[in-house]
Amino acid sequence: MNQLAKTFKNRRVLITGHTGFKGSWLALWLKQLGAEVIGLSLPQPPTVPNCFDVIGLDKHLIDIRGDIRDYQNVYDTIETHQPEIVFHLAAQPIVLTSYQAPKETFDSNAAGTVNVLEALRKCRCAKAIISITTDKVYENQKWPWGYRENDTLGGRDPYSASKAMAEIAIASYRQSFFAEATDGNNPTQLSSTRAGNVIGGGDFADFRLIPDCMAALMREESIIVRNPNSVRPWQHVLEPLSGYLWLAVKMLAANGDEFSGAWNFGPPERHGVSTQSIVEKVIDIWGTGDWSHQQDPTAKVETAQFTINWDKAAKCLNWIPVYSWEQALEQTVSWFKHYQTAVAGPVVSDKTMYDMSMQQIHHYSETAHSMGLEWAQ
Repeated sequence: MNQLAKTFKNRRVLITGHTGFKGSWLALWLKQLGAEVIGLSLPQPPTVPNCFDVIGLDKHLIDIRGDIRDYQNVYDTIETHQPEIVFHLAAQPIVLTSYQAPKETFDSNAAGTVNVLEALRKCRCAKAIISITTDKVYENQKWPWGYRENDTLGGRDPYSASKAMAEIAIASYRQSFFAEATDGNNPTQLSSTRAGNVIGGGDFADFRLIPDCMAALMREESIIVRNPNSVRPWQHVLEPLSGYLWLAVKMLAANGDEFSGAWNFGPPERHGVSTQSIVEKVIDIWGTGDWSHQQDPTAKVETAQFTINWDKAAKCLNWIPVYSWEQALEQTVSWFKHYQTAVAGPVVSDKTMYDMSMQQIHHYSETAHSMGLEWAQ
């Protein structure tokens, strides 16, 4: 039993946004660790198909449907289930969608986060709260180096701005309401986490590079690339999730608030990898395919280069990423190859994809163990 399992076994954990791409993988990992998982998400998963349904997660957790913009629903869920640990992931996560639906984006990402924090303030059941935002919360300074946790927050597009607003709310609640001990207990630990561009099996979202690649390759079509020269901190979904889980372990064990605050989690490639390199490597791993550049004249301009610095996590959490970008792509392509085979068969078995996804978590954990990482021992 590794350090994560020792902490999460039989613990009651709430995940908001559990039917999303990252939320599904987090719920799956927590089930592997022996946690009792409660999920709160919108009535319909964000895409069809989606990771949650493909791996049949509804059979393995308490599946609650509701909107984080509805405060009473959030409060009732938390008051009823009394989670010890909360991972807040529910959000409108797509940059281009935020231009089409700015109010919905601000309502979900900023006001929705306040609803979760306010319900937790009233219920006072959680010992550790981790709110997941994004690396896009940083004001774009067009720097060639990675952004640090104490750099200025900002956001030109509605998505980034809404997440920066959420960060300010998180900091306010931490300092105003969760810093003081209550009823003789330690203060509630509250952190925010910011990760780079996350990839992995089960991501079917629109306007995202890897889902676009996988969809095109499975249809035997050319991959359309909007910005081949864009550089991003690409990382496998299990990388930041390992950081979130290990951060929660540290928060629960802390006597003070040294692990509360903001944390970056990024890939080993400090300067990022270009979109073109990602697409060409995906095609190489898949075995067939091609791509073409097709700029959308109606699309908003995206930042050419954006990376984050995770020195704080390395120094204070003893956390480092496990997979290179090539390994991350190998795992991702492998998942979609299995999915394509499952869909093509006479019966689509979610057990097959559940087991395959569990195997990927096991492989990641074993690789981390072989590297001597503390959380995997």
